[in-house]
Amino acid sequence: MRIPVRVVLVGTTHPGNIGAAARAMRTMGLERLSLVAPLEFPSPQATARAAGADQVLEAAQVCATLDEALAGCRFVLGASARLRALQWPVMTPREAAPRLLAESAAGEAAVVFGRESSGLTNDELARCHALLHIPTNPDYSSLNLAMAVQVVAYELRLAALEEDAPEQDRSDPLAAAEELERFYEHLERTLVAAGFLNPANPRHLMLRLRRLFNRALPEENEVRILRGILSALEPR
Repeated sequence: MRIPVRVVLVGTTHPGNIGAAARAMRTMGLERLSLVAPLEFPSPQATARAAGADQVLEAAQVCATLDEALAGCRFVLGASARLRALQWPVMTPREAAPRLLAESAAGEAAVVFGRESSGLTNDELARCHALLHIPTNPDYSSLNLAMAVQVVAYELRLAALEEDAPEQDRSDPLAAAEELERFYEHLERTLVAAGFLNPANPRHLMLRLRRLFNRALPEENEVRILRGILSALEPR
């Protein structure tokens, strides 16, 4: 059973963690791995830790940016051990797994994992529809990167084995990650031109607006409508 969910690792510093994550994926039927600016890859350490999951490593996509790694994705979750000051929608792996599978039936779905030492930045999380949080012992909440991938991969396999996986009833597919990024760039330009947004310090408000639209899960056609509205408001 192959599970069509993309796993994205951002800024991985130890190649052994890439190999161990590939092994965790392979044992549960996941094969799509994307690496964003890994410190070292390919690597003999990654191959050794993969323990037979070589085909996952060989097929891995190495990307310069997170935007490149998420190209074509329509539903994205960002894994984080930290709950942020600016609250994002939060899902556990058990809640997220059936949703990821259901969304992957209509378009690419992905789970993004951050750096071993610091996780995902707020800007990287802003490219995700929700935060995926593994509830751990609060006295010792640190999970190894490959362990976190294994937990999520296990829940995805359990959900895939369920016969009554929920289906998403959509008239149009969700907007792809790159379409949303173009919309956010367009929105920021329009708000700056209107004098509503301070160009010297746009980040906090734009993060809130990203959270608003990501929570709404806009469809392709809805994003086109929103961009049409922005274009109509721009000076002729």
